Amino acid sequence: MPSQSVLVVDDEKNIRRTLGLVLESEGYEVHAVSSAEEGLAQLDRGGIDLVILDIKLPGLSGAEALRRIRSGTTDYKDVPVIMISGHASLAEAVDAVKHGATDFFEKPLDRDAILIRVANCLKQQQLAREVVQLRAAVDERHELLGESQVMLELLRQIEKVAPTRSRVLVTGESGTGKELIARALHQLSPRAAAPFIKVNCAAIPSELIESELFGYERGAFTGAHGRKAGQFELADGGTLFLDEIGDMSLSAQAKVLRALQSGEISRVGGQQTVNVDVRVVAATNRDLESQVKAGAFREDLFFRLNVVPLRAPPLRDRPGDVPLLLATFIDRFCKENGYRVKPVVDEALRRLAAYSWPGNVRELKNVAERLVIMGGERIGVEDLPEGIYGARPGPIAPIGEGPRPSLRDFREAAERRFVLETLEENDWNISRTAQILGIERTNLHKKIKALGLFRGPAD
Repeated sequence: MPSQSVLVVDDEKNIRRTLGLVLESEGYEVHAVSSAEEGLAQLDRGGIDLVILDIKLPGLSGAEALRRIRSGTTDYKDVPVIMISGHASLAEAVDAVKHGATDFFEKPLDRDAILIRVANCLKQQQLAREVVQLRAAVDERHELLGESQVMLELLRQIEKVAPTRSRVLVTGESGTGKELIARALHQLSPRAAAPFIKVNCAAIPSELIESELFGYERGAFTGAHGRKAGQFELADGGTLFLDEIGDMSLSAQAKVLRALQSGEISRVGGQQTVNVDVRVVAATNRDLESQVKAGAFREDLFFRLNVVPLRAPPLRDRPGDVPLLLATFIDRFCKENGYRVKPVVDEALRRLAAYSWPGNVRELKNVAERLVIMGGERIGVEDLPEGIYGARPGPIAPIGEGPRPSLRDFREAAERRFVLETLEENDWNISRTAQILGIERTNLHKKIKALGLFRGPAD
Protein backbone atom coordinates (compact mmCIF):
# COMPACT_ATOMS: atom_id res chain seq x y z
CA MET A 1 0.00 0.00 0.00
CA PRO A 2 1.41 3.47 -0.83
CA SER A 3 1.90 5.73 2.18
CA GLN A 4 -0.90 8.20 2.85
CA SER A 5 -0.13 11.87 2.43
CA VAL A 6 -0.83 14.49 5.13
CA LEU A 7 -0.66 18.24 4.56
CA VAL A 8 0.25 20.29 7.65
CA VAL A 9 -0.62 24.01 7.48
CA ASP A 10 0.69 26.01 10.47
CA ASP A 11 2.64 29.24 10.80
CA GLU A 12 4.63 27.93 13.80
CA LYS A 13 7.80 26.20 12.66
CA ASN A 14 8.01 24.02 15.79
CA ILE A 15 4.46 22.75 15.29
CA ARG A 16 5.20 21.85 11.68
CA ARG A 17 8.38 20.08 12.74
CA THR A 18 6.71 18.18 15.60
CA LEU A 19 3.79 17.02 13.49
CA GLY A 20 6.14 16.02 10.71
CA LEU A 21 8.28 13.86 13.01
CA VAL A 22 5.27 12.22 14.68
CA LEU A 23 3.48 11.41 11.43
CA GLU A 24 6.57 10.32 9.50
CA SER A 25 7.46 7.92 12.34
CA GLU A 26 4.19 6.10 11.54
CA GLY A 27 4.84 5.96 7.80
CA TYR A 28 2.84 8.96 6.63
CA GLU A 29 4.19 11.23 3.90
CA VAL A 30 4.12 14.80 5.23
CA HIS A 31 3.94 18.11 3.36
CA ALA A 32 4.35 21.11 5.69
CA VAL A 33 3.63 24.75 4.73
CA SER A 34 3.28 27.97 6.74
CA SER A 35 0.24 29.66 5.12
CA ALA A 36 -3.25 28.84 3.91
CA GLU A 37 -2.36 30.12 0.46
CA GLU A 38 0.51 27.61 0.21
CA GLY A 39 -1.77 24.89 1.54
CA LEU A 40 -4.44 25.50 -1.09
CA ALA A 41 -1.76 25.52 -3.79
CA GLN A 42 -0.51 22.15 -2.52
CA LEU A 43 -4.06 20.77 -2.60
CA ASP A 44 -4.42 21.99 -6.18
CA ARG A 45 -1.41 19.83 -7.09
CA GLY A 46 -3.27 16.78 -5.77
CA GLY A 47 -2.22 13.69 -3.87
CA ILE A 48 -3.25 14.85 -0.36
CA ASP A 49 -5.25 12.41 1.78
CA LEU A 50 -5.72 14.56 4.91
CA VAL A 51 -5.14 18.17 6.02
CA ILE A 52 -4.13 19.40 9.49
CA LEU A 53 -4.97 23.11 9.43
CA ASP A 54 -4.30 25.84 12.01
CA ILE A 55 -7.43 27.90 12.57
CA LYS A 56 -5.53 31.22 12.92
CA LEU A 57 -3.02 32.03 10.21
CA PRO A 58 -1.50 35.24 8.85
CA GLY A 59 -3.16 36.37 5.64
CA LEU A 60 -5.92 33.96 4.70
CA SER A 61 -7.25 32.36 7.90
CA GLY A 62 -7.58 28.63 8.42
CA ALA A 63 -11.33 29.05 8.84
CA GLU A 64 -11.61 30.73 5.43
CA ALA A 65 -9.32 28.11 3.87
CA LEU A 66 -11.65 25.40 5.23
CA ARG A 67 -14.63 27.11 3.60
CA ARG A 68 -12.80 27.17 0.27
CA ILE A 69 -11.88 23.49 0.58
CA ARG A 70 -15.53 22.61 1.22
CA SER A 71 -16.90 25.02 -1.39
CA GLY A 72 -17.83 22.22 -3.78
CA THR A 73 -15.90 23.71 -6.70
CA THR A 74 -12.64 21.86 -6.04
CA ASP A 75 -11.39 18.32 -6.69
CA TYR A 76 -10.44 18.02 -3.01
CA LYS A 77 -13.72 19.12 -1.42
CA ASP A 78 -14.11 15.81 0.44
CA VAL A 79 -10.59 15.57 1.90
CA PRO A 80 -10.68 15.18 5.73
CA VAL A 81 -9.57 18.33 7.60
CA ILE A 82 -8.43 18.41 11.24
CA MET A 83 -8.41 21.94 12.67
CA ILE A 84 -5.92 22.86 15.42
CA SER A 85 -5.45 25.98 17.56
CA GLY A 86 -3.78 27.10 20.73
CA HIS A 87 -6.15 29.93 21.47
CA ALA A 88 -9.43 29.33 19.66
CA SER A 89 -12.72 30.00 21.37
CA LEU A 90 -15.44 27.39 21.70
CA ALA A 91 -17.49 29.33 19.17
CA GLU A 92 -14.66 29.10 16.64
CA ALA A 93 -14.33 25.37 17.21
CA VAL A 94 -18.07 24.88 16.69
CA ASP A 95 -17.96 27.06 13.57
CA ALA A 96 -15.09 25.00 12.16
CA VAL A 97 -17.02 21.74 12.58
CA LYS A 98 -20.13 23.42 11.17
CA HIS A 99 -18.21 24.33 8.03
CA GLY A 100 -16.91 20.82 7.47
CA ALA A 101 -13.96 20.17 9.79
CA THR A 102 -13.64 16.43 10.37
CA ASP A 103 -12.06 16.91 13.83
CA PHE A 104 -10.69 19.63 16.08
CA PHE A 105 -8.09 19.70 18.87
CA GLU A 106 -6.05 22.25 20.76
CA LYS A 107 -2.35 22.82 21.32
CA PRO A 108 -0.16 21.65 22.95
CA LEU A 109 -0.28 18.55 20.85
CA ASP A 110 -0.34 15.04 22.30
CA ARG A 111 1.44 12.43 20.16
CA ASP A 112 -0.97 9.54 20.80
CA ALA A 113 -4.05 11.75 20.34
CA ILE A 114 -2.68 13.03 17.02
CA LEU A 115 -2.04 9.55 15.65
CA ILE A 116 -5.41 8.17 16.79
CA ARG A 117 -7.35 11.09 15.27
CA VAL A 118 -5.41 11.03 12.02
CA ALA A 119 -5.93 7.25 11.68
CA ASN A 120 -9.65 7.59 12.47
CA CYS A 121 -10.17 10.39 9.95
CA LEU A 122 -8.40 8.46 7.20
CA LYS A 123 -10.36 5.32 8.04
CA GLN A 124 -13.65 7.21 7.85
CA GLN A 125 -12.61 8.66 4.49
CA GLN A 126 -11.75 5.20 3.18
CA LEU A 127 -15.09 3.81 4.33
CA ALA A 128 -16.92 6.72 2.71
CA ARG A 129 -15.13 6.05 -0.58
CA GLU A 130 -15.96 2.34 -0.39
CA VAL A 131 -19.63 3.13 0.19
CA VAL A 132 -19.68 5.44 -2.84
CA GLN A 133 -17.95 2.81 -4.98
CA LEU A 134 -20.29 0.08 -3.76
CA ARG A 135 -23.38 2.17 -4.48
CA ALA A 136 -22.04 3.03 -7.92
CA ALA A 137 -21.34 -0.66 -8.61
CA VAL A 138 -24.82 -1.67 -7.44
CA ASP A 139 -26.49 1.08 -9.48
CA GLU A 140 -24.41 0.11 -12.51
CA ARG A 141 -25.33 -3.56 -12.32
CA HIS A 142 -29.02 -2.78 -11.87
CA GLU A 143 -29.22 -0.24 -14.67
CA LEU A 144 -31.52 -0.90 -17.60
CA LEU A 145 -29.59 0.01 -20.73
CA GLY A 146 -31.00 0.76 -24.14
CA GLU A 147 -31.80 3.56 -26.56
CA SER A 148 -34.10 1.66 -28.93
CA GLN A 149 -37.72 2.67 -29.27
CA VAL A 150 -38.95 -0.44 -27.46
CA MET A 151 -36.62 0.19 -24.50
CA LEU A 152 -37.49 3.87 -24.27
CA GLU A 153 -41.17 2.89 -24.14
CA LEU A 154 -40.45 0.33 -21.41
CA LEU A 155 -38.56 2.91 -19.35
CA ARG A 156 -41.44 5.35 -19.76
CA GLN A 157 -43.87 2.72 -18.48
CA ILE A 158 -41.59 1.93 -15.50
CA GLU A 159 -41.34 5.60 -14.53
CA LYS A 160 -45.12 5.93 -14.72
CA VAL A 161 -46.05 2.89 -12.63
CA ALA A 162 -43.12 2.85 -10.15
CA PRO A 163 -44.45 5.57 -7.76
CA THR A 164 -47.81 3.80 -7.41
CA ARG A 165 -48.86 0.86 -5.24
CA SER A 166 -50.04 -1.17 -8.26
CA ARG A 167 -48.87 -4.74 -8.71
CA VAL A 168 -46.85 -5.49 -11.82
CA LEU A 169 -46.43 -8.69 -13.82
CA VAL A 170 -43.21 -8.72 -15.87
CA THR A 171 -43.12 -11.19 -18.74
CA GLY A 172 -40.31 -12.05 -21.09
CA GLU A 173 -37.84 -14.69 -22.16
CA SER A 174 -35.03 -15.87 -19.93
CA GLY A 175 -32.13 -13.43 -19.85
CA THR A 176 -34.09 -10.32 -20.86
CA GLY A 177 -33.65 -8.52 -17.52
CA LYS A 178 -36.95 -9.06 -15.74
CA GLU A 179 -35.24 -8.67 -12.35
CA LEU A 180 -33.73 -5.36 -13.48
CA ILE A 181 -37.22 -4.11 -14.25
CA ALA A 182 -38.41 -5.18 -10.80
CA ARG A 183 -35.47 -3.43 -9.14
CA ALA A 184 -36.09 -0.28 -11.16
CA LEU A 185 -39.72 -0.29 -10.04
CA HIS A 186 -38.54 -0.56 -6.43
CA GLN A 187 -35.80 2.07 -6.68
CA LEU A 188 -38.13 4.61 -8.28
CA SER A 189 -40.90 4.02 -5.73
CA PRO A 190 -41.53 5.55 -2.28
CA ARG A 191 -40.40 2.15 -0.92
CA ALA A 192 -36.83 2.54 -2.22
CA ALA A 193 -35.32 2.78 1.29
CA ALA A 194 -37.16 -0.38 2.42
CA PRO A 195 -36.13 -3.98 1.57
CA PHE A 196 -36.19 -5.46 -1.92
CA ILE A 197 -36.61 -9.20 -1.45
CA LYS A 198 -36.26 -11.63 -4.34
CA VAL A 199 -37.72 -15.15 -4.31
CA ASN A 200 -36.95 -17.50 -7.19
CA CYS A 201 -40.01 -19.73 -7.16
CA ALA A 202 -38.45 -22.16 -9.64
CA ALA A 203 -35.40 -22.76 -7.42
CA ILE A 204 -37.35 -23.72 -4.27
CA PRO A 205 -38.85 -27.23 -3.97
CA SER A 206 -42.66 -27.17 -3.94
CA GLU A 207 -42.77 -28.63 -0.43
CA LEU A 208 -40.66 -25.75 0.90
CA ILE A 209 -42.11 -22.77 -0.99
CA GLU A 210 -44.82 -22.04 1.60
CA SER A 211 -42.41 -21.99 4.54
CA GLU A 212 -40.01 -19.85 2.50
CA LEU A 213 -42.69 -17.29 1.64
CA PHE A 214 -44.66 -17.23 4.88
CA GLY A 215 -42.26 -18.54 7.51
CA TYR A 216 -42.98 -21.23 10.08
CA GLU A 217 -43.51 -21.81 13.78
CA ARG A 218 -41.43 -24.06 15.97
CA GLY A 219 -42.42 -27.70 15.54
CA ALA A 220 -44.31 -27.08 12.29
CA PHE A 221 -42.31 -29.88 10.67
CA THR A 222 -39.22 -31.97 11.31
CA GLY A 223 -36.27 -29.65 11.67
CA ALA A 224 -38.32 -26.58 12.59
CA HIS A 225 -36.51 -25.90 15.86
CA GLY A 226 -37.65 -22.29 16.16
CA ARG A 227 -39.81 -19.59 14.61
CA LYS A 228 -38.65 -18.26 11.25
CA ALA A 229 -39.95 -15.20 9.41
CA GLY A 230 -40.85 -15.69 5.77
CA GLN A 231 -40.02 -13.51 2.80
CA PHE A 232 -43.35 -11.65 3.02
CA GLU A 233 -42.45 -10.51 6.55
CA LEU A 234 -38.88 -9.64 5.57
CA ALA A 235 -40.20 -7.49 2.71
CA ASP A 236 -42.66 -5.62 4.97
CA GLY A 237 -42.75 -1.97 3.85
CA GLY A 238 -40.81 -2.80 0.70
CA THR A 239 -41.06 -4.85 -2.49
CA LEU A 240 -41.31 -8.63 -2.86
CA PHE A 241 -40.16 -9.89 -6.25
CA LEU A 242 -41.62 -13.29 -7.08
CA ASP A 243 -39.49 -14.50 -9.98
CA GLU A 244 -40.71 -17.39 -12.14
CA ILE A 245 -44.10 -17.38 -10.42
CA GLY A 246 -45.43 -19.73 -13.07
CA ASP A 247 -43.53 -22.52 -11.29
CA MET A 248 -45.36 -22.03 -7.97
CA SER A 249 -47.59 -24.81 -6.67
CA LEU A 250 -51.36 -24.32 -6.55
CA SER A 251 -51.41 -24.53 -2.73
CA ALA A 252 -48.79 -21.79 -2.46
CA GLN A 253 -50.71 -19.74 -5.02
CA ALA A 254 -53.78 -19.85 -2.76
CA LYS A 255 -51.80 -18.43 0.17
CA VAL A 256 -50.23 -15.74 -1.99
CA LEU A 257 -53.72 -14.78 -3.19
CA ARG A 258 -54.90 -14.45 0.42
CA ALA A 259 -51.91 -12.26 1.28
CA LEU A 260 -52.64 -9.99 -1.68
CA GLN A 261 -56.34 -9.76 -0.82
CA SER A 262 -56.07 -9.15 2.91
CA GLY A 263 -52.52 -8.08 3.61
CA GLU A 264 -52.31 -10.94 6.12
CA ILE A 265 -50.20 -14.09 6.19
CA SER A 266 -50.04 -17.13 8.43
CA ARG A 267 -46.80 -18.92 9.21
CA VAL A 268 -46.72 -22.66 8.53
CA GLY A 269 -47.86 -24.42 11.69
CA GLY A 270 -49.21 -21.20 13.18
CA GLN A 271 -52.70 -20.02 14.08
CA GLN A 272 -52.14 -16.27 14.30
CA THR A 273 -52.12 -13.93 11.32
CA VAL A 274 -49.43 -11.34 10.64
CA ASN A 275 -50.17 -8.08 8.85
CA VAL A 276 -47.73 -7.13 6.10
CA ASP A 277 -47.46 -4.13 3.78
CA VAL A 278 -45.77 -5.48 0.68
CA ARG A 279 -45.81 -4.48 -2.95
CA VAL A 280 -45.58 -7.62 -5.08
CA VAL A 281 -43.87 -7.61 -8.45
CA ALA A 282 -44.06 -10.99 -10.21
CA ALA A 283 -42.20 -12.25 -13.27
CA THR A 284 -42.40 -15.26 -15.54
CA ASN A 285 -41.10 -16.56 -18.85
CA ARG A 286 -44.21 -18.74 -19.22
CA ASP A 287 -47.55 -18.02 -20.85
CA LEU A 288 -49.66 -17.67 -17.70
CA GLU A 289 -52.91 -17.32 -19.65
CA SER A 290 -52.32 -20.74 -21.20
CA GLN A 291 -51.50 -22.12 -17.75
CA VAL A 292 -54.75 -20.68 -16.42
CA LYS A 293 -56.70 -22.46 -19.19
CA ALA A 294 -54.84 -25.69 -18.39
CA GLY A 295 -55.66 -25.38 -14.69
CA ALA A 296 -52.00 -25.03 -13.68
CA PHE A 297 -52.32 -21.44 -12.49
CA ARG A 298 -55.14 -19.79 -10.56
CA GLU A 299 -57.15 -17.36 -12.65
CA ASP A 300 -57.97 -15.15 -9.66
CA LEU A 301 -54.26 -14.86 -8.75
CA PHE A 302 -53.37 -14.09 -12.37
CA PHE A 303 -55.77 -11.14 -12.40
CA ARG A 304 -54.47 -9.95 -9.01
CA LEU A 305 -50.89 -9.95 -10.27
CA ASN A 306 -51.52 -8.70 -13.80
CA VAL A 307 -52.72 -5.22 -12.82
CA VAL A 308 -49.96 -3.56 -14.87
CA PRO A 309 -48.27 -5.89 -17.39
CA LEU A 310 -44.74 -5.05 -18.54
CA ARG A 311 -42.85 -6.96 -21.20
CA ALA A 312 -39.07 -7.33 -21.20
CA PRO A 313 -38.20 -7.31 -24.92
CA PRO A 314 -35.83 -9.94 -26.33
CA LEU A 315 -32.51 -8.61 -27.56
CA ARG A 316 -33.30 -9.61 -31.14
CA ASP A 317 -36.10 -7.01 -31.09
CA ARG A 318 -33.62 -4.24 -30.30
CA PRO A 319 -30.39 -4.96 -32.21
CA GLY A 320 -29.49 -1.28 -32.11
CA ASP A 321 -28.85 -1.63 -28.35
CA VAL A 322 -26.17 -4.32 -28.81
CA PRO A 323 -23.25 -1.85 -29.27
CA LEU A 324 -24.20 0.09 -26.11
CA LEU A 325 -24.65 -3.06 -24.02
CA LEU A 326 -21.45 -4.59 -25.38
CA ALA A 327 -19.40 -1.45 -24.67
CA THR A 328 -20.80 -1.30 -21.12
CA PHE A 329 -20.02 -4.95 -20.38
CA ILE A 330 -16.54 -4.82 -21.93
CA ASP A 331 -15.68 -1.70 -19.95
CA ARG A 332 -16.92 -3.36 -16.74
CA PHE A 333 -15.03 -6.63 -17.26
CA CYS A 334 -11.83 -4.82 -18.27
CA LYS A 335 -11.95 -2.82 -15.03
CA GLU A 336 -12.69 -5.91 -12.95
CA ASN A 337 -9.73 -7.77 -14.45
CA GLY A 338 -7.28 -4.88 -14.50
CA TYR A 339 -7.14 -4.61 -18.31
CA ARG A 340 -7.09 -1.54 -20.48
CA VAL A 341 -10.42 -1.12 -22.25
CA LYS A 342 -10.39 -3.22 -25.43
CA PRO A 343 -11.94 -1.69 -28.57
CA VAL A 344 -14.08 -3.84 -30.87
CA VAL A 345 -13.32 -3.67 -34.61
CA ASP A 346 -16.21 -2.62 -36.83
CA GLU A 347 -16.65 -5.96 -38.59
CA ALA A 348 -16.84 -7.84 -35.27
CA LEU A 349 -19.37 -5.32 -33.99
CA ARG A 350 -21.51 -5.77 -37.11
CA ARG A 351 -21.57 -9.52 -36.65
CA LEU A 352 -22.43 -9.21 -32.99
CA ALA A 353 -25.30 -6.87 -33.87
CA ALA A 354 -26.55 -9.28 -36.55
CA TYR A 355 -26.62 -12.28 -34.22
CA SER A 356 -30.09 -13.28 -32.95
CA TRP A 357 -29.03 -13.68 -29.25
CA PRO A 358 -31.33 -16.55 -28.17
CA GLY A 359 -29.96 -16.13 -24.62
CA ASN A 360 -30.69 -12.40 -24.75
CA VAL A 361 -28.75 -9.87 -22.63
CA ARG A 362 -27.45 -12.62 -20.33
CA GLU A 363 -25.82 -14.33 -23.31
CA LEU A 364 -24.35 -11.04 -24.55
CA LYS A 365 -22.89 -10.39 -21.10
CA ASN A 366 -21.26 -13.83 -21.02
CA VAL A 367 -19.85 -13.35 -24.52
CA ALA A 368 -18.47 -9.93 -23.54
CA GLU A 369 -16.67 -11.45 -20.56
CA ARG A 370 -15.22 -14.21 -22.75
CA LEU A 371 -14.02 -11.67 -25.34
CA VAL A 372 -12.31 -9.59 -22.64
CA ILE A 373 -10.54 -12.62 -21.13
CA MET A 374 -9.65 -14.52 -24.31
CA GLY A 375 -9.43 -11.74 -26.92
CA GLY A 376 -6.44 -9.63 -27.89
CA GLU A 377 -5.80 -5.94 -27.31
CA ARG A 378 -8.40 -5.27 -29.98
CA ILE A 379 -11.39 -7.60 -30.24
CA GLY A 380 -11.67 -8.80 -33.82
CA VAL A 381 -13.77 -11.23 -35.85
CA GLU A 382 -11.34 -14.04 -35.05
CA ASP A 383 -12.14 -13.65 -31.35
CA LEU A 384 -15.89 -14.23 -31.80
CA PRO A 385 -17.49 -17.54 -30.76
CA GLU A 386 -18.14 -19.89 -33.67
CA GLY A 387 -21.91 -19.46 -33.55
CA ILE A 388 -21.60 -15.67 -33.90
CA TYR A 389 -18.83 -15.63 -36.52
CA GLY A 390 -21.25 -16.30 -39.37
CA ALA A 391 -24.27 -14.54 -37.90
CA ARG A 392 -26.98 -13.28 -40.18
CA PRO A 393 -29.71 -10.76 -39.43
CA GLY A 394 -32.64 -12.66 -37.91
CA PRO A 395 -36.11 -12.78 -39.44
CA ILE A 396 -38.54 -9.98 -38.88
CA ALA A 397 -40.64 -10.69 -35.79
CA PRO A 398 -44.35 -11.21 -36.56
CA ILE A 399 -46.27 -8.00 -36.08
CA GLY A 400 -48.82 -9.70 -33.83
CA GLU A 401 -46.27 -10.71 -31.18
CA GLY A 402 -45.57 -8.23 -28.37
CA PRO A 403 -45.70 -4.47 -28.76
CA ARG A 404 -45.57 -3.15 -32.30
CA PRO A 405 -42.19 -1.82 -33.42
CA SER A 406 -41.96 1.74 -34.62
CA LEU A 407 -42.42 2.26 -38.34
CA ARG A 408 -38.76 3.22 -38.62
CA ASP A 409 -37.59 0.02 -36.90
CA PHE A 410 -39.85 -2.13 -39.04
CA ARG A 411 -38.69 -0.46 -42.25
CA GLU A 412 -35.04 -0.94 -41.30
CA ALA A 413 -35.56 -4.62 -40.44
CA ALA A 414 -37.45 -5.24 -43.69
CA GLU A 415 -34.82 -3.38 -45.72
CA ARG A 416 -31.96 -5.31 -44.13
CA ARG A 417 -33.62 -8.63 -44.92
CA PHE A 418 -34.54 -7.65 -48.49
CA VAL A 419 -31.08 -6.29 -49.35
CA LEU A 420 -29.29 -9.26 -47.77
CA GLU A 421 -31.45 -11.83 -49.59
CA THR A 422 -30.91 -10.03 -52.90
CA LEU A 423 -27.13 -9.96 -52.33
CA GLU A 424 -27.05 -13.66 -51.51
CA GLU A 425 -29.24 -14.59 -54.48
CA ASN A 426 -26.66 -12.85 -56.68
CA ASP A 427 -23.63 -14.28 -54.86
CA TRP A 428 -22.80 -10.79 -53.55
CA ASN A 429 -22.27 -9.41 -57.05
CA ILE A 430 -22.55 -5.69 -56.29
CA SER A 431 -23.21 -4.50 -59.83
CA ARG A 432 -25.96 -7.05 -60.49
CA THR A 433 -27.58 -6.49 -57.06
CA ALA A 434 -27.52 -2.71 -57.48
CA GLN A 435 -29.17 -3.06 -60.90
CA ILE A 436 -31.93 -5.29 -59.46
CA LEU A 437 -32.51 -2.92 -56.54
CA GLY A 438 -32.49 0.06 -58.86
CA ILE A 439 -29.75 1.99 -57.06
CA GLU A 440 -26.17 3.07 -57.81
CA ARG A 441 -23.26 0.82 -56.85
CA THR A 442 -21.89 3.49 -54.51
CA ASN A 443 -25.27 3.76 -52.78
CA LEU A 444 -25.42 -0.01 -52.34
CA HIS A 445 -21.96 0.01 -50.71
CA LYS A 446 -23.13 2.72 -48.30
CA LYS A 447 -26.34 0.81 -47.56
CA ILE A 448 -24.43 -2.43 -46.85
CA LYS A 449 -22.28 -0.59 -44.33
CA ALA A 450 -25.19 1.31 -42.76
CA LEU A 451 -27.28 -1.86 -42.37
CA GLY A 452 -24.37 -3.84 -40.91
CA LEU A 453 -24.47 -6.50 -43.63
CA PHE A 454 -21.54 -8.79 -44.37
CA ARG A 455 -20.74 -11.88 -46.35
CA GLY A 456 -20.23 -14.87 -44.11
CA PRO A 457 -17.78 -17.71 -44.79
CA ALA A 458 -18.63 -20.02 -47.68
CA ASP A 459 -20.30 -23.32 -46.77
